[in-house]
Amino acid sequence: MTAFSLLPRRTAIAMATAAALGLGAAGTYRMVHAENTPALQTPVTTTAAPTPAGLPDLASIAKRYGPAVVNISVSGTRKVAMNGAEDDSEDDSADDGNDASGNSAPPNGAYQDFLRRFQQQFGGLPPGMAPGTRVPMRGEGSGFIVKSDGVILTNAHVVRGAQEVVVKLTDRREFRAKVMGADPKTDIAVLKIDAKDLPTVTLAPARQQPQVGEWVLAIGSPFGFENTVTAGVVSAVGRSLHDDSAVPFIQTDVAVNPGNSGGPLFNTRGEVIGINSQIYSRSGGYQGLSFAIPIDVAQHIERQVLDHGKVRHARLGVAVQEVNQTLAESFKLPKPEGALVANVDPNSPAGKAGIQAGDVVLSVNGTPIVDSVDLPAIVGLALPGDTLNLQLWRQGSPVSVSATLADAKSDAKVAKAEPEATAPRGRLGLALRPLQPEEKRESGLAGGLVIEGVSGASERAGIQPGDVLLAVNGKPVSNVSDAREAAAKSDKSAALLVQRGDTKIYVPVRLG
Repeated sequence: MTAFSLLPRRTAIAMATAAALGLGAAGTYRMVHAENTPALQTPVTTTAAPTPAGLPDLASIAKRYGPAVVNISVSGTRKVAMNGAEDDSEDDSADDGNDASGNSAPPNGAYQDFLRRFQQQFGGLPPGMAPGTRVPMRGEGSGFIVKSDGVILTNAHVVRGAQEVVVKLTDRREFRAKVMGADPKTDIAVLKIDAKDLPTVTLAPARQQPQVGEWVLAIGSPFGFENTVTAGVVSAVGRSLHDDSAVPFIQTDVAVNPGNSGGPLFNTRGEVIGINSQIYSRSGGYQGLSFAIPIDVAQHIERQVLDHGKVRHARLGVAVQEVNQTLAESFKLPKPEGALVANVDPNSPAGKAGIQAGDVVLSVNGTPIVDSVDLPAIVGLALPGDTLNLQLWRQGSPVSVSATLADAKSDAKVAKAEPEATAPRGRLGLALRPLQPEEKRESGLAGGLVIEGVSGASERAGIQPGDVLLAVNGKPVSNVSDAREAAAKSDKSAALLVQRGDTKIYVPVRLG
């Protein structure tokens, strides 16, 4: 996938520990003890130490809700590819295993490590093992009970491809679990065990946004160490880790490691505000960047699974990109905010509602769109058939439209915005020509100008020969005169809508 990330490029780790059946653990852990040291005679106290003033009472949260957090063990088989990695070609619904930058992330597990080392040393797979061979897999993760009759929430990647799922409670009882439904798009899975009167967590009220800086607590099974408690603070909210993410992740500095996946993230009131899902790491372990799926998203998926047995996602039918300072000036926006529409599917709800490329979405149903990633998150919590009232900014004036969402596998896409450029002297600096009839047929474009040469401001902004110029400042161009006229009317900057391959993006150009 093409990535639009708000964070630096690093490896994203899906936190389900894995080891091969019959090959032992993936790593060795040694507990260090003092030797031959006389034990100190310390009086035993029977009362808990008081919580220091100003600090949250995390111990009470862990004691009350820890029994509702479960350990999840999965087993099954996976096919291997030539390089020893997992072959997911047979499972189109599975998580694609990519990191947040769109690069293939290596699978976990001792068996996969062995296969990769063998391939690196000898240039192939072990004797008798061909690509597509199924190998045994085991993994562990976390989850939490949301209904006393055995409904459990966890991550979809924890149970992906599992043939057997076993849930272990803190009282050591074990149950085989049924996967009621799993949604790779949001990474949420709903499990059910045959039990009654189980302890449950308390979920945070709908649309209750955590505050940056507030204390949070995680409980899970990192590296198999069950019911481990870690704490930290909310670092940021509304993070997007993928270009089409319908999940506005909660970023924390809570110590989260492989095995924590699917475990709850609590606030200081003891309410679950998220499900720990991913970490950013260069080492494979915790490095201070942990991400949780908001509980609103998880409940949205849970309701659909329990009520309908499947998950449906809504589709608006637009590609949007970030509005930076240069684009804001080009579209005469008071400040750089909103989601700039780079492309509209004419047969989509957005197309039928009259949304146009060059519109800037400022709010949806009264909720402000501050960043472009806010729009996919809102659509992601809606259902097909829901109506959205959108406030747009079009050519310097506000416009209101309504769109009824359709049913689709993907919603709003986020196009990658080009970086701002330092303004050279001169205007656009483009050599243009009209599209030839055969080029129109091949590209499916009704009009536009082929960019044959680039210099000056456009070159510095990232415009490339071969791009097709479609509009300047939201106004379509069908001939060279249209482009020159639009550039002449531009002040300090111009927003050029170009098509590059199959992608349409607005590129901000600083003018001299």
